[in-house]
Formats: sequence, C-alpha cells, structure tokens
Amino acid sequence: MSSEWLSKILTTDTSWQVLAEEAALVDPLRAKIFNITSDNVAEVIQRKRDLLKLVFPDFSQFCQTTLKTQPQGMLQILWDVWLPLAMKIAAQHQQLGKPFIQGILGAQGTGKTTMSMILSLILQHLGYRTLSLSLDDLYKTYSDRLDLMQQDSRLLWRGPPGTHDIHLATSLLDQIHQGNSPVIVPRFDKSAYGGMGDRTTPEVIMDDIDIVLFEGWFVGVKPIDPIAFLTAPPPILTNADRQFASDMNSQLTNYLPLWERLDSLIVLYPTDYRYSLAWRKQAERQMIATGKSGMSDAEIEKFVNYFWCSLHPELFINPLIQSSAVDLVIEIDADHSFGKIRKTISNY
Repeated sequence: MSSEWLSKILTTDTSWQVLAEEAALVDPLRAKIFNITSDNVAEVIQRKRDLLKLVFPDFSQFCQTTLKTQPQGMLQILWDVWLPLAMKIAAQHQQLGKPFIQGILGAQGTGKTTMSMILSLILQHLGYRTLSLSLDDLYKTYSDRLDLMQQDSRLLWRGPPGTHDIHLATSLLDQIHQGNSPVIVPRFDKSAYGGMGDRTTPEVIMDDIDIVLFEGWFVGVKPIDPIAFLTAPPPILTNADRQFASDMNSQLTNYLPLWERLDSLIVLYPTDYRYSLAWRKQAERQMIATGKSGMSDAEIEKFVNYFWCSLHPELFINPLIQSSAVDLVIEIDADHSFGKIRKTISNY
C-alpha cells in the first residue's frame, strides 16, 4: 500500500478500503499469522483504521522526539507490522486470561527496543497496562560484576550469559504473573562508573500489569550441543575461543527457568547476522558526528566479535527459529526495513 493511500486512512476518504483489504490478503502466510480471512478482512481493516487514528498523535510525537524522524515515513511499518502485532498480543493476553509475558529477541540494531516502545504505546491505547522490560535491566550490580571479572577475566563487558541476576528476573515475572502489587522493577544506568553501568533507582508500579514486553539480545536462547563448537564459524577460531563459547553455552542453562516464564517469543532476525556490525559502526559514526565520544571501527569489531564468540548467531539463533519455542520471526533487511513475517524458517 502506498503512503498516499495510507494517508487517506487518517481522513474521511474511504477510497482506500478495498485496496487495504486486498493488500491484507496478498500474503497468505502473513494473513494467517494475524488471523485475517476473506470473511473478517473488512472488520479487521476497520479495527486497524480506528486504532491508527487513535494512536497516531502519540505515535507522531514519539517519531519526532525519540526517533528524530517524521511520522509519515514510519506509517507503512506502523500499519503493516506494529498495529497488527499489538492486536495479536492483546488477543493472546485475552485468551490467556492473566498477565502475558511477550519475549522479543533481537541482535543489536534490529530495533527491538523501538518496537517494544511502540507496541507499549499501542497497547496502552487498547486499554492494557504494559511494562517494557529489557534484559539490560536485570544485570548484576557493578560490585557483583567486578567480583565476576576477578573470577573470570574473559567477562570484559556486561552482556554475556552469567552477568544477569536471574533470581531477580524470575521473582519479578512471578510477581507479575500472580498479580501482586506494587511491583518493584529494576532499572539499569549504563553510564554509571564510566560506562561500566550499575543499578539505578527502581521503578515502582502500583497497578496490576497486563502485558510485559521483555526484550534482549538473547532472550529465549537455549543451550546447544557442545559438539557444534568443534566446527564453529568465525570469529570462534582458537581453542580459547571455543572454550569461551562452550562456557557461555553452559551458562545458558541457568536462564532456562526465566525463559519458561515467557508466554510467547518473537525473533527479529537479520537476513545476515553480520548486518549488526555494519549497523553498530553506522550508529557510532552518527554519534561521533554529533560531538559525542564513540568507538573506532577497530574497537567496534573487537566488541561485536566478543559477543559473536559468546553466542554466535549461526549456532544459537538459526536452530532456535526452527523450533516450536518461537511464535513469530520477523526478518530485518540491511536497511533496517522489515521483510518476511513467518512462524518459523520452515514456513517457506
């Protein structure tokens, strides 16, 4: 659907209706995922249109203040992905009949945080109390991570498996599932201690929470057979690299109780995992251009390779998206645009 047609949805013009209905049914797989049929397509499109008109003022402000872009340029993705996805999550919550925990897995640059924020905005307009939670909020304290580094000097940066407080995370999600209130939500300040980061003032939520959007770079990732590390792809090259990857794999076992609390898992999947490196370099250059400090290309490569050594996407993400643990896979292309949406990689 063209931006011109989309713009008409925000007016009283109804010439877009038939075109919108036809577009919604063009991709049978996407239509099935979002529960759109020839019988209900008119009703679904009308609901989407009503919701679009409701959220657009806040969405417009979010685009301009947070994303630093014009909302018209984001209208296509709002209509095609974010609105139907929010409606799907709302329906899953209603069917479950209790707080719904939606996991969102995505590598750096895939837009998981942005998507979480926009879904939260839409769900709030639908009347649901929504909590955005990041895996980053669940890091161990600065002091505890210093102790970790003394025990294992390979833990140079926060982020790999083992650097999070899993007990805190499971306790939080259990309180939400049980409908307890108030709920104390941990928050993390990445700028503390010269960028090492530490816990900051937690957020106290007095009302019951309907939906949690829980995002992170390895949310839902499970351990694999260690034999895979014998023929691992670069940058896992040396025996030390393979040992590090194997040890991080073992750490993932401790996260399984946390993943069991997810009611659904969405994966934002770059069609080439190496896009993350290019995206990070682009982001750092943009930051430097504004006068802020940033990493050099060599430093970025060292940083990204470190995380690829810990949990390599080819080894951990590819098997995951072929499993029943994932409910939805959204492909991300090199230009950050959304590609195919499918249940698993075996859908096509």
